[in-house]
Amino acid sequence: MSLTTPATVPPGWYPDPSGERQWRVWTGSAWSAMTRSYGPAPEAARVFEALPLINELNRVARYGVVGVLGGLGLYVSVLSHWPGSAHPVPTWFAASAMALALTLFFVGSATYAFAARELVGHWSLSALVPLVNVEVVNAQLAQRLGASSTRRVVSDAVLLLIFVLQFHQDPWLGVAPVLVALGQSLWLRTYLEQILGGTRSSSHAT
Repeated sequence: MSLTTPATVPPGWYPDPSGERQWRVWTGSAWSAMTRSYGPAPEAARVFEALPLINELNRVARYGVVGVLGGLGLYVSVLSHWPGSAHPVPTWFAASAMALALTLFFVGSATYAFAARELVGHWSLSALVPLVNVEVVNAQLAQRLGASSTRRVVSDAVLLLIFVLQFHQDPWLGVAPVLVALGQSLWLRTYLEQILGGTRSSSHAT
């Protein structure tokens, strides 16, 4: 198989086009960095099966966390300084910032929706509802990492609720969505490393 593999070739394990005596994953459009030596490698096979989930979680890590929590933070901040309030911002700025906040929020929510579908295994109403899908992803990650999903969901929900209700009086509560974002990024990175750990070891061994 040449390095210019046609895009019509289905995803799967194929002989490494570099000539090395190993298998390499073809994603359907490009060669992956994932390899394994000839012979059975169940860990690598499981990672390949999890590629759709890995892709969706990577999108959440890159765009979802910033989109949802950044958009929510900006939205609440703009409302706190809406024209007519005690400390208003110009109307043009408020309108532009609100449009940006809603765009970020709904784009981020879309990445969480697809990640929730992959984690649960099917589409559900909870995956389609903004913020609820965030908690679905959080609960699934906590469960798969052996932690309490209830504690994880409740702690994030309480922090965000306090931020939304009290930010106009206590601006320092803007730290709440930042803490939630850091926590979610950590859980995403930990779970992705858990999935990919076996493959990295296999790749280094070859």
